[in-house]
Amino acid sequence: MRAPVERLLTDARGTGRRSHDTGADGSAVRKVARLAGAAVAAGLLASALALPAVGGAGAVVLTASEELNIRPVDLKEPPLAEKTTVLDARGNQIAQFWDVYREVVPLSKVADVMKTAIISIEDYRFYEHGAIDIEGTMRALAKNLSSGGVSQGGSSITQQYVKQVLLNAAVTEKEKNKVLEASYARKLNELRHAMAVEQKYSKDQILEKYLNIAFFGARANGVEAAAKRFFGVPASKLTLPQAATLAAAVQSPNSTDPEAGRKARQRLLERRNLVLDRMAQLKKITPEEAAKAKKEKLGYKGTPLPGGCEASPYPYFCIYVRNEISGNPAFGKTEKARLQFLNRGGLTIRTTLDPRMQAAADAAIRKRVYASDNPMASQALVQPGTGAIKAMAASRKYGIAKRRNEMSYNVVADAAHGGGVGFQAGSTFKTFTLITALKKGMKVSDGITTGAGYRAPGYAAFKNCKGESIGDPTHTVTNDEGSPGFKTLQTGTWGSVNTFFVALEQRVGLCDTVETAKSLGIKRSDGQALQEYETFTLGINEMDPVTVANAYAAIGARGKYCAPMAITQITDRDGKVTRYTPQCRQALDPEIADATADVLSGVFTKGTMRGVGGIGRPAAGKTGTTDAYATAWFAGFTPDLAGAVSIGDPRGSTKHKLTGVTIGGRYYGIVAGASLPGPIWKDTMMAALKGVRATSFHPINSARFGGCGQDCAPDRSDGDSREVRNEPWDRGRNTDDEGGRGNGWDLRNGRDRGNGWDGWGRGNGRNRG
Repeated sequence: MRAPVERLLTDARGTGRRSHDTGADGSAVRKVARLAGAAVAAGLLASALALPAVGGAGAVVLTASEELNIRPVDLKEPPLAEKTTVLDARGNQIAQFWDVYREVVPLSKVADVMKTAIISIEDYRFYEHGAIDIEGTMRALAKNLSSGGVSQGGSSITQQYVKQVLLNAAVTEKEKNKVLEASYARKLNELRHAMAVEQKYSKDQILEKYLNIAFFGARANGVEAAAKRFFGVPASKLTLPQAATLAAAVQSPNSTDPEAGRKARQRLLERRNLVLDRMAQLKKITPEEAAKAKKEKLGYKGTPLPGGCEASPYPYFCIYVRNEISGNPAFGKTEKARLQFLNRGGLTIRTTLDPRMQAAADAAIRKRVYASDNPMASQALVQPGTGAIKAMAASRKYGIAKRRNEMSYNVVADAAHGGGVGFQAGSTFKTFTLITALKKGMKVSDGITTGAGYRAPGYAAFKNCKGESIGDPTHTVTNDEGSPGFKTLQTGTWGSVNTFFVALEQRVGLCDTVETAKSLGIKRSDGQALQEYETFTLGINEMDPVTVANAYAAIGARGKYCAPMAITQITDRDGKVTRYTPQCRQALDPEIADATADVLSGVFTKGTMRGVGGIGRPAAGKTGTTDAYATAWFAGFTPDLAGAVSIGDPRGSTKHKLTGVTIGGRYYGIVAGASLPGPIWKDTMMAALKGVRATSFHPINSARFGGCGQDCAPDRSDGDSREVRNEPWDRGRNTDDEGGRGNGWDLRNGRDRGNGWDGWGRGNGRNRG
């Protein structure tokens, strides 16, 4: 067989000069030549001659070109999977998402030595031949005939590009195996597509596409990603030995994968030296340059792959963004489609995160809560009037390493955004009852006379939003050490008086209070329906900081509620920009929001935060601590920024309470809303708003809400009631925030949450407000 093969090689090299070929074979060549050119025709002849006849390996049969269907076939080229980049509000990169690590770059951003190296070793006549390299194919033919099968490909760079496109487009394993099968049918199919590619693109365009699609090993796809992964440099800065290494990796990326170990690296090094020898043989470099380059070590750096929320400096915000896209039908009909859009779409996502405000939140938490502490602090900052999430911070790092006390879910957000069940919000919910009272026409000095305990007068005293009577006259809500007396909307709020707020909720209606909360975006962190019991006002529902901060932001925006927002703009791979605007509605009468802010402002000067103090600008807020100090909160706002801080033990707040604990190196007998969450919020806001001109709240409409109406303080001369409105706070210390034991009964499913049960308590689960 050697003589015919040698003659065919000679004939192939002479294609274009030896036009006198005759016979059936020559006729077929001429017929194809009219379609694809003489060089392609000769290549097709070589491919045809390599087809073994039935019954004898090495025999050759060629009847007519039509039987082989030799004509260009258009190649469908779906967009390459590219990484998505996430930016903060200032345009700084904060995260990347990808299924396939790739960065597409133009050929102009690839070092010339890289182009030379890949062409030298893969297809040195690339710029001279057509869709198929005749000489390479004939050499492969000789090898195949001698082995009796397909042992050598002889593929041109164009054919290799075609193969990679088909492989990337394959979805199932069966489809991928078909692309990779060693068959003449597959080779002919590649050739048909290669002919079309050569007609469609210039050589430079084909080389660019090939360099961007090729797999180099170490999970790096495309020359830019490979250059960064292997050597920590862009493709434009590759040196001779580095370029030779990447060119070497392309042929067998799995067996030479430097991540696979010492033997694989040795194979890669040996292959690199072959590339350098080949470059010298082709006179692309001098023998001296090759020798010098071969003396260098492999130099593989294994630069960590960018991307994923684990690698982000702001992992909790990153998780929020990822889940915002994966859970939103606007980005795809199915979750799988949405994840492909995110991980393979080559997007640039601009977000709302403010790095300065994020730094302020991180620093304030880090100052008081250590990552090694069992209790965990979480905080979210939201912009009033837009719902833009400016920061999401937590005391623990995100990850799965238990020995480093890392957190594997998004404790700052709800379950829909990668979070968990959240923590009971405590007295931060009293604000919704206050708002409902103002909506019902009460004035800030209207009030209720309360005793040391509150017991529902009957089952019908409280009705949920289904109209069911759920009052419980068998249990008592108390204020431990609390003094009975007349409490107004102001003094009851400043002192965070449990009995007052449950009585107030009875007056204004449980369902109306629930609807007020819902209008401000309140929903349970776990996605379940809100628990509607008489202790709703005492914060029995589990919440997350983003949701609570956003609800308070709506008050700061004069009742304008805006859905939480993390993404402002998405630019696709083609440069198309889609902008996202705040989704807002007027949830409260602006004057009701003004009156609410006025009352809550007194919390800093006359209420539970008076020992902590304000932030040097108009601010309002509410502390919150749940029964038996299971969790602690502070939620507050200015017209410019709102925030919510929670502290609890993620191992289970009912079993691991905030009593007798050391947090941040300091021992706490108890942790209440003003103990840690309040100071964290204060430090955060002062730093986050530094340099921002202070905005004042709109003044309360005194004619509408000032003084009292029909619920004024009773005449003190009767000796039975005590008006405490002139006191800066309730001296009986009847709240969670000042050390009392607010016995807000948790009236749910028959198990005592206050006594450490995992289930909800109906008996003695007391919420301290």
